[in-house]
Amino acid sequence: MSAPVHTVSPDALVGDIANLLRSKGISGVPVIDAAGALLGLVSEFDLLAKSGATAADVMTTSVISVSAGTPIADVRHLLVDRHFRRVPVVVQGELVGIVSRGDVVALLATEWVCRACGEAVRGDHPSEVCPRCHAGSDRFVLEEQSPGF
Repeated sequence: MSAPVHTVSPDALVGDIANLLRSKGISGVPVIDAAGALLGLVSEFDLLAKSGATAADVMTTSVISVSAGTPIADVRHLLVDRHFRRVPVVVQGELVGIVSRGDVVALLATEWVCRACGEAVRGDHPSEVCPRCHAGSDRFVLEEQSPGF
């Protein structure tokens, strides 16, 4: 998950949103109200395909979000099978982060190695126990992946 998230208000101008996407190298941005509640998303597609002057005019309002505890397999399903580029993370009605395809790819590149037996496990955190030798999570070390892993 990426946090903090670049966001816009419903009254943000389309030109300003386009500049934000370009300058930050992102392809979409959540639209939130003053309380931090998710109202919608504005993507590059929305800017190209819809007419309007503000985020409220062009945003997609039927947004599927996940909670902080949603299993990565469920998020992957949304990104792959449903062809989403990003999924907002909402906790108690407030936007706290966003998971993009790039975030999941980075997760795949994170590898933990058991110092007891050498077993490698991919994920954001080491396993509770090693699947091979059952050593505790304290026996895992983070192994950096080369760009061509």
